[in-house]
Amino acid sequence: MMIFSFWYCMSLFSVSCGLVAFVAKRKHLLNMLLSLEFIMVSIFWLMIQLISSLGGDSYFLLFFLTLAACEGALGLALLVGVVRSHGSDIYTSLNILSC
Repeated sequence: MMIFSFWYCMSLFSVSCGLVAFVAKRKHLLNMLLSLEFIMVSIFWLMIQLISSLGGDSYFLLFFLTLAACEGALGLALLVGVVRSHGSDIYTSLNILSC
């Protein structure tokens, strides 16, 4: 049981590190997307540990992983659109009135 609590703490620590990176790198869209993906992978890791320790089914994990992949693809599509229209992914250079 001690080993499970260590892995739970490690996954919660990685989620909190992802949140800190998300807040610290909020000026660039690419860095924010990377930290969001890190948070999603950390939550996926935590859910794998919880569901496997409870003896549950893994269909929900596949659904969560599919939604995380769709979220990443949508974020990258938005990033490409912003870079093509504005030239960079820095939020200070984005202006709604210039579109």
